[in-house]
Amino acid sequence: VDHYHRFKEDIALMAEMGFNEFRFSIGWPRILPEGTGKVNELGVKHYHEVIDECHKYGIEPVVTLYHFDLPQCLQDKYGGWASRQCIDDYLEYVRVCFKEYGPKVKYFLTINEQNMMALYMGSQYGSEKNQWQANHHMLVAQAKAMIMCHEMCPGVKIAPAPNITAIYPSTSSPEDNLAAMDFDQLRNRLFLDTAVFGEYPEALINWWKDRGVCPDDMTEEDFETLRNGHPDFIAFNYYGAGTVKYVSLEEGEKLKNNAMEEKNFMVGLMTYPGMCMAVQNPLQMQTDYGMGIDPVGLRITLRQLWERYHLPLLITENGCGVPDKLEEDGTVHDPYRIDYLRLHIKACQEAITDGVDLMGYSPWSAFDLISTHQGITKRYGMIYVNRDEFDLKDMRRIRKDSFYWYQKCIKSNGQDLD
Repeated sequence: VDHYHRFKEDIALMAEMGFNEFRFSIGWPRILPEGTGKVNELGVKHYHEVIDECHKYGIEPVVTLYHFDLPQCLQDKYGGWASRQCIDDYLEYVRVCFKEYGPKVKYFLTINEQNMMALYMGSQYGSEKNQWQANHHMLVAQAKAMIMCHEMCPGVKIAPAPNITAIYPSTSSPEDNLAAMDFDQLRNRLFLDTAVFGEYPEALINWWKDRGVCPDDMTEEDFETLRNGHPDFIAFNYYGAGTVKYVSLEEGEKLKNNAMEEKNFMVGLMTYPGMCMAVQNPLQMQTDYGMGIDPVGLRITLRQLWERYHLPLLITENGCGVPDKLEEDGTVHDPYRIDYLRLHIKACQEAITDGVDLMGYSPWSAFDLISTHQGITKRYGMIYVNRDEFDLKDMRRIRKDSFYWYQKCIKSNGQDLD
């Protein structure tokens, strides 16, 4: 949405809403176009300008270091994260970021939604074993980045930023409850137990070994690194709880094959024969695109994270993606987004009364942006960007009704949610 050229206008709009934090990402290819080596000074300068513009309005930058954008040249050269070389190259990149921005930034995030890359984009690595190998390399790189941050930037805080959610069993059967426990390890604890405790969940490791897909190159030195990573808080993205049921090995293989043939990729990717398959929760509301709406699940997720890890929590994404309509009079009415945000902010308040240490709430997002699956048609912002899927139009920024509601909400520190 051309934020690169319009960031001053965009940050001014966020300040008008009352933001005291802006979570954004630095592009690795913009800093090191060849993945390593020569630094692109124009790219470095751009992010200095973004950070300075935030500080001008009293907005705290929360900087994500890696958000799906591995330099293509590294993928072509050695297969990206499938190679241990990617660990060193990632560290070279983040070292530049810590040196340049460490004096100005108080909060860094290591890797956005590593679990989504590992679980749902893992097929790019050719085999499941390579998939978990690449994931292990990311975990080690993340731990080394946290260690480097603490050495180079005293007082600066750093955290992982996975997509985390509570997992419900579809029925009260013991098998479905066990399936929910197992999937929680695979979807959530694999990425946070390793970051916080420096250890993989034991049942998951044994499941991998039984199936012959456990990574080969996990060394004691790697685990020493993981144990010394020490995140200062946990950032996470939340869009609704998941529901699973037990599926046998034979039935699971059949369902997985059918789903892939029918190009139902999400069902195929979320079915693990002999463990579980994801199912739709009939008790959960949904958006027009089938995303679950579960504010109580947010409270549960906050409780689970706090009670297991006892680290401050920061919600880095939570929002409602739907096809908004620009009216002839230039207005955008989105009461559904206001309802969504209201319910989830209430859930945050309730979690705080439960004893959760919640640092902040970052809605996804301030502006309409390009969604992973449905492009610009699936709009998340409280500010409308005037463009279509293939017609860029004038990209004018238009305040939606939710803009004014959230402005009022921020001014009252969440007390006025009417």
